[in-house]
Amino acid sequence: MTTNATEPVDLGNGALVLDVVVPVYNEESALEPGVRRLHAYLGATLPFAFRITVADNASTDRTPDVAARLGRELDGVRVLRLAEKGRGRALKTAWLGSEAAVVAYMDVDLSTDLAALPALIAPLVSGHSDVAIGSRLARGARVVRGPKREFISRAYNVILKLALRARFTDAQCGFKAMRSDVAARLLPLVQDTGWFFDTELLVLAQRSGLRTHEVAVDWVDDPDSSVDIVATAVADLKGVARLWRTRLALPADLRRAPARDLVRAA
Repeated sequence: MTTNATEPVDLGNGALVLDVVVPVYNEESALEPGVRRLHAYLGATLPFAFRITVADNASTDRTPDVAARLGRELDGVRVLRLAEKGRGRALKTAWLGSEAAVVAYMDVDLSTDLAALPALIAPLVSGHSDVAIGSRLARGARVVRGPKREFISRAYNVILKLALRARFTDAQCGFKAMRSDVAARLLPLVQDTGWFFDTELLVLAQRSGLRTHEVAVDWVDDPDSSVDIVATAVADLKGVARLWRTRLALPADLRRAPARDLVRAA
């Protein structure tokens, strides 16, 4: 599945260029301000057609009602309701079902500064890269978060480098994008449906020889985040072990693809 240079996206035919997925689970308070802020930014910044997809993965609070209202009030906002929980499941479903040329996602709290979005998607639109990720650990990133989360993040990425030979610097930053033609081929191979989805996607992309563009981001920790750090860390380590064990059981076209260098934004 080695990818050669790809054609740039046609921006002049009126087709949907970018689909930004916002995966949510019980986010009734954060959803409306986050989506409205994102919608205003995209409308004022992008010179092409975009859409925001709210991917609600089995929320039990008022999140579905808030999402439905936003879909009625804002042009270019659609709502996808999943019966099963799982951020990875929500992203995979939304991305594979999108007709946009480029698919992306970001966390509903918008912890990552939106100013990094044009730099994230530009190499995908131009055909220069296949996958793009935001990094809180790349040179030039500015991050505000507690020492515990900082240590866990850095330790996890060291583990990825040692165990899986990862060349990307930040697997779990909620700010990623990829070309939809690449997503159609790569996503069916991703097994995880939860938080490890990001790591598995990037590892498979690297093993496939896909070209990954990395952008340093400004990021501010959300103090109200409901993510269980310990449970997520345990699940991630189990995922790392699975990828390590199955590295030789991947399809031959993945195993034999020559690795490309990571491209980092200057």
